[in-house]
Amino acid sequence: QVQLVESGGGLVQAGGSLRLSCAASGGTFSRYAMGWFRQVPGREREFVAAIRRSGGYLYYADSVKGRFTISRDNVKNTVYLQMNSLKPEDTAVYYCAARLNPYGSSVPYEYDYWGQGTQVTVSS
Repeated sequence: QVQLVESGGGLVQAGGSLRLSCAASGGTFSRYAMGWFRQVPGREREFVAAIRRSGGYLYYADSVKGRFTISRDNVKNTVYLQMNSLKPEDTAVYYCAARLNPYGSSVPYEYDYWGQGTQVTVSS
């Protein structure tokens, strides 16, 4: 059983930056591809970014490409999401997820474990 705990959310002005972290425990972190998703009330969970378990290939939603960067540290058992040039439409609860598979995915149900989420609010 893998436990995921996100941190780093908060309130930021448009154009600002935040760095989210997701610390994993209870499993062998390097066996899991990792993803970031976000959700606003009344809408489906939306894919943001994913990274292979080796860290060698990165996937991004078109809406965040060029602004967000996903990375991981398999020694610290942590995945990160660096978010730059934030926009009000990036406001959401951000979730990290773990998939027992070499490859990341943009499909939420393909992930096996989820964190509790961290709120990101971008003011205009």
